[in-house]
Amino acid sequence: MTLPLLPTSLVGSYAQPEWLIDRQALAGRFPPRTRMKELWRIPEGELLEEAWDDATIYAIHEQERAGLDIITDGEMRRESYSNRFATALNGVDMDNHGTALDRSGEPVPVPRVIGPISRRHAVQVRDVEFMKQHTAKAIKITVPGPFTMSQQAQDDYYGDPEALALAYADAVRDEVNDLFAAGADVVQLDEPYMQARPDKARAYGLKALNRALEGVTGTTALHICFGYAHLIHERPEGYSFLPELAASHVCQISIETAQSNLDTAVLEQLPGKTIILGVLDLSTHAVEEPETVAARIRRALPHIDAKKVIVAPDCGLKYLPREVAFGKMKAMVDGAAIVRAELS
Repeated sequence: MTLPLLPTSLVGSYAQPEWLIDRQALAGRFPPRTRMKELWRIPEGELLEEAWDDATIYAIHEQERAGLDIITDGEMRRESYSNRFATALNGVDMDNHGTALDRSGEPVPVPRVIGPISRRHAVQVRDVEFMKQHTAKAIKITVPGPFTMSQQAQDDYYGDPEALALAYADAVRDEVNDLFAAGADVVQLDEPYMQARPDKARAYGLKALNRALEGVTGTTALHICFGYAHLIHERPEGYSFLPELAASHVCQISIETAQSNLDTAVLEQLPGKTIILGVLDLSTHAVEEPETVAARIRRALPHIDAKKVIVAPDCGLKYLPREVAFGKMKAMVDGAAIVRAELS
């Protein structure tokens, strides 16, 4: 599918409607690692499935109304970016959760691994098929990465963190291949813990990532981040794990530049990669002016060919009010159009 110069896309999530999920309860805690079905306004069953479908149609429509070029499902069916996939695997005790430290250092309930990790079934294939029924634009689907899932679990089986991460990688690879077969244009792996735990990422995280993409032929993306701005307020001046990704098999890498005011010279350390350039500051409900977005895009262009840039928010829009999420998304599209016109 042909895309314009500086195409626009979400990183993954969009603001879920209040009628679907208890947004106050969702925002009052760190993203759940185990299932938290009590967050949904609608009891589990056929009505909840229908509600997820309707919310996904809404998310697709809002992205198209704003003018995005690559569409996601907004992750409407998820309590968090990782728990829906991570809790659908074999080898996980669904009745007795474990405990692990979140990236903030707080102990949280997590999946407890009690046997070999493997996929029980395709988890998100229907999500891709549903998107294709409701948009003619390019589509992207997101999957939690193997390293991050290994950090969000209590291992009572493998006894070796690298072995656990590689087992998750095999499950992710099976899913990625099925998602491309179902018609996804881009599959994104979410690996925020590579930034949060760089030493472990260097030790075996990159190996797990490459194993998850072994033999995969479609366009793949990687999202690393400093954490949801709603929850993690302080931003470091730079990434603790980034140049290492030049050796990864992934095609596209997302980089936050807005809230952190990142020195975009760091993009030169990722030759050959397409950059998903974060240009929306999600720490504030103030909607950027299109020219502010345009200026953030221009900051990157001395360091990367514009043909290798996708314009996006810093992170997911999950925690923003719906009107703010749409306003920021529209400003992003309009800002990209300003720079696109200048370059053409």
